[in-house]
Amino acid sequence: ALTSDLPGQAVAVPAPVSRRIQPPDLAAGTPVPKFSVAIMSGAKRAGPWLVPPTYVAVAIMGGVELDLRYATFGAPKVTIQALCLMGGVTITVSEDTAVDVSGIGIMGGFDHQASGPGVPGAPAVRVVGFALMGGVEVKRRPATQIGGS
Repeated sequence: ALTSDLPGQAVAVPAPVSRRIQPPDLAAGTPVPKFSVAIMSGAKRAGPWLVPPTYVAVAIMGGVELDLRYATFGAPKVTIQALCLMGGVTITVSEDTAVDVSGIGIMGGFDHQASGPGVPGAPAVRVVGFALMGGVEVKRRPATQIGGS
């Protein structure tokens, strides 16, 4: 308010967040994926899917890709537990998502570059785990269209 009459001092209003967080209200017997495992192979989860409050990704000499940009979250804050042994886990989140990455990498790595706050009301993703001769990477990408990069 103090600088509202100055030129070029427009207040940036954050874009509204779509309703991506909802408690899982599924019919009885509907399977909800809780883990991805890739042993000398690959596993990918993308498109519209329900992310449970805790999700496990295991990559042993293989790779797991998780794209959360079009997912619905079962809780406001979800935890992804990543375990890599000579493999990799790649997680893609939208730009409005809050991200907290904390893990241990031995002869490998845990990429913390995507860590940071999100837009109020957006989901939060916490990535924890262990990488031995492997890696965990979290990328921020805009949500364009399903299947877009």
